[in-house]
Amino acid sequence: GIAMGSDAPVAVLVARACAGDQTGWDALVDRYGCTVIAVCRRYRLSDADAADVRQTVWLRLLESLPKLRDAEALPGWLVTTTRRECVRLRRLALRCDALPGDGEILDESEDAVVDLDLLRAERHAALRAAFADLPTRCQLLLRMLMGDPPTPYEEISRQLNMPIGSIGPTRARCLSRLRESPFLVALTEEVDVRRTRD
Repeated sequence: GIAMGSDAPVAVLVARACAGDQTGWDALVDRYGCTVIAVCRRYRLSDADAADVRQTVWLRLLESLPKLRDAEALPGWLVTTTRRECVRLRRLALRCDALPGDGEILDESEDAVVDLDLLRAERHAALRAAFADLPTRCQLLLRMLMGDPPTPYEEISRQLNMPIGSIGPTRARCLSRLRESPFLVALTEEVDVRRTRD
């Protein structure tokens, strides 16, 4: 087999991560984490903003990995994506500083709508990341069950080589793994913090 450590070729790590292999993904994050952090430093972001950027960049990578044609292009892709995110955050920060005192522009209801949209986008990204974090078998099973129309149990049993009787319990286990995913747990905690702040 090929060494899975941080000295494995990028293409191997990307292929493993695409196949849902957690060690491949971790090795990518290990290897390129410093690159992302270095770009954030150049933009002199606050720690909280830099953490936001890093999280967004890794989420984007999760979504883009399957479409990445050339694994060697990954470092460049990471630098560009991180730069874009840093610029976006800096712009947001400047716009917020330039705003007049509270309540002069947005009334409460508009503010709530903006919050809700942001929350939906965050939840969607977190859910996608959490789903990608599940074992491949769970992903396949949930995709079949969530299909429109859902795949019949007989078909699932045949395709996944799984006794019909264990489809229900496996689905329950996969869903509870999804609920306990660090991506979703972090999001729920954030929402709670926001609620208690109001």
